[in-house]
Amino acid sequence: MAYAYTPFPYVAAPGLSAPEPRHKVVIVGAGPIGLAMAIELANHGVQATVLDDNNVVSVGSRAICWSKRSLEILDRLGGGERSVTKGVTWKVGRTFHRDKEVFNFDLLPEDGHKMPAFVNLQQYFVEEYLVERAIELGINLRWKNRVVSVEQAADSATVTIETPDGRYSLEADWVIACDGARSPVRGMLGLDFDGELFEERFLIADIEMQGDFASERWFWFEPTFHAGQSALLHKQPDNIYRIDLQLGWDTDPEEEKKPEKVIPRIQKVVGHNDFKLDWVSVYTFQCRRLRSFVHNRVLFVGDSAHIVSPFGARGGNGGLGDVDALGWRLAAVVKGTADKACLAAYDRERTYGADENLLNSSRSTRFMSPDAGAERLFRDAVLHLAARADFARPMVNSGRLSKPCVYPLSAPDADLPQGAKPGAVAPDAPIENDWLTEALGGDFVLLALGAAPPDVTGVRILTPTVTDTLRKRYLGDQPHALYLIRPDQVVAARWISGTKADVEAALAAAWEGR
Repeated sequence: MAYAYTPFPYVAAPGLSAPEPRHKVVIVGAGPIGLAMAIELANHGVQATVLDDNNVVSVGSRAICWSKRSLEILDRLGGGERSVTKGVTWKVGRTFHRDKEVFNFDLLPEDGHKMPAFVNLQQYFVEEYLVERAIELGINLRWKNRVVSVEQAADSATVTIETPDGRYSLEADWVIACDGARSPVRGMLGLDFDGELFEERFLIADIEMQGDFASERWFWFEPTFHAGQSALLHKQPDNIYRIDLQLGWDTDPEEEKKPEKVIPRIQKVVGHNDFKLDWVSVYTFQCRRLRSFVHNRVLFVGDSAHIVSPFGARGGNGGLGDVDALGWRLAAVVKGTADKACLAAYDRERTYGADENLLNSSRSTRFMSPDAGAERLFRDAVLHLAARADFARPMVNSGRLSKPCVYPLSAPDADLPQGAKPGAVAPDAPIENDWLTEALGGDFVLLALGAAPPDVTGVRILTPTVTDTLRKRYLGDQPHALYLIRPDQVVAARWISGTKADVEAALAAAWEGR
């Protein structure tokens, strides 16, 4: 069933008739990342104004694979459960060489998590849910408001905006660029990406059909239906299927998007012609980023800051990671409870996260599109071996799937489970009649397990009953422990036994991203 696009209402901005008061935060772009950014700030008590040059959700499925961590973030923003209910839940991936399965993997083999490993859900649904949530929170969404210039002063930025009724300007303490891979704001500031452009093209085709494909990720190297190339299939809601087909660098993108070229290719994949094209696009691989995500009063988030190839689901999920890391820090700066210097920690952590995504994405791209010679010989040898040799299977790279990075914090640590070490996202677990990720919320929390916590100003205490799952994920063989967890649910520090002074020192360091 094709998605029904409903335009959002355009309303003439007050600034068209008279100067507006200075805004605290202006967000450019109302895609999933810009909307998530606005909601996250609202959750911390900061209202932002969101500008977008369009007045509908994104056309086409675009991002479809939302990771467990992204779903936890969306849950905090008010769209997680709707996304899981509507989406196609999956955790198994299968990799084929030609027509033979060489191996499969389970991304979440253990129970005790609120959110599944992955959900496939078209980007337009995620945007729809976030728009509805933003409206509930009273966030100022301005459709058909296109930013045409950005000028910075020492303590502010001024954006000039084109609307159907003319131009106006807004002054803001902070401007957040969430305007995508081709970011006009990035161009206005004269900034460019560093990184690689790969000489390869892929066709994305979203088709509507009745099918019995499993709710799994299927990836083929050199299938008989697409000889010498690679292919990917994902199931989405409403009988929509995503098919990615490698084309080669020498193909003409405009020619390959024509139905008379696309339809025969899809027929070979699904084995029939009983389907309807929903959306088609041709893309090239890019793995690039800005050197810095913070430029005085303009902050870059999501694809405006970094772009990766789509294999591995690192684009949208990486953008939500940016939102998670920036929201609590910027809200504190706006409210005057933290110095703007703490934004350097956002830049440091998320450029680190972007580099990890770029590295994994580049490796995937090279494995899928090896150069002629030794690189291709190695790739082909790995594929032949993987079907019968366990050691070869980890080398098969059809897109290492997104997971949150572990920030390299120099924080107090202890002999406790590695999955909950400083810099890592606190693992979820069931607690009483709740989930740990929900109980943590968006505050600094001192998680006390089997230990009496010290009373520290600015830190909420959480003392759940120690269950077997909590013991496994947080205690290991230790009888008790204290964990300081940041508002983005990253472990800031941990101790077998910690004092008030220990926690206060770690809290100060957390604001600095140390």
